Amino acid sequence: MNETMVCVVGNVATQPVCRELSTGSSARFRLAVTARYWDREKNEWTDGHTNFFTVWARRTLAANVASSVSLGDPVVVQGRLKVRTEQRDGQSWASVDVDAVAIGHDLSRGTSAFRRTPRGETVAPAPSQPEPNWETPAPGGRIDAVAELRPEAVGVT
Repeated sequence: MNETMVCVVGNVATQPVCRELSTGSSARFRLAVTARYWDREKNEWTDGHTNFFTVWARRTLAANVASSVSLGDPVVVQGRLKVRTEQRDGQSWASVDVDAVAIGHDLSRGTSAFRRTPRGETVAPAPSQPEPNWETPAPGGRIDAVAELRPEAVGVT
């Protein structure tokens, strides 16, 4: 099966939210990826456009994300790229998800301490945080609700 695999480096833009579903744990967070370039006129590095991705993690990866990743952390995410487009009230918009296979801290920007989880044992998820508002403004600045952003509601399995 042909899938688009990506490796994305950026900062965690929302506190990860972990849920227990009938199929196992599921976690998600928003990832901000900002391009940087050398501005010759100013003779300095400048921030370019920022792209936002919703990162989904399942099962053991989800439990480990919930106990290891926090808002603002620099991370590297590898996974399958999923682009969704929707039409609502005559307006169309797109969102980009990454169904993660691996997630880790970006060690070029800091240190991390790895602790192996024994087989068959899962880490208890961090206490639940209030649900963040992850909506991307549609063209014209309007924000619409998107099927509660549950993986099964948006076709992510």
